[in-house]
Amino acid sequence: MKSHLKAFFLVAILCLIFTNVKTASSQESLYKRLGGYDAIAAVSDDFISRLAGDAQLSKFLAGLSVDSQKKLRQNLVDFICNATGGPCLYVGRDMKTAHTGLHITEDQWNIAAGHLTESLNKFHVGDKEKDELLGAVISIKDQIVGQ
Repeated sequence: MKSHLKAFFLVAILCLIFTNVKTASSQESLYKRLGGYDAIAAVSDDFISRLAGDAQLSKFLAGLSVDSQKKLRQNLVDFICNATGGPCLYVGRDMKTAHTGLHITEDQWNIAAGHLTESLNKFHVGDKEKDELLGAVISIKDQIVGQ
């Protein structure tokens, strides 16, 4: 009788373990839920265009060479890709170093966040994914504003 009970509990524990593994593996990364690399690149391109077209923010992009513009775009794509669980490697500078000397204000941050939200809306990013991405962006705000 005891060996049957042990076998039952062992099977029950194994079922719980496999159920948890299946549940954990079925939850896709934010990177995948956003649509992967191409979707992140499209949102990044739209976001950069919005920044460049904004009278209060365009000064941060003014004067960049074509090469520097491409590098900025690629760094943004790689950063978001990496931060959302994608396969990209971000090799740019840390956010504080990258933004030191720009003196980005709270108002400018809020305008840029609005542009990012508009870009995400344009591509019909779901509310859950949008909230997760914006939460990740907000978590680095202190490394960007006032530097």
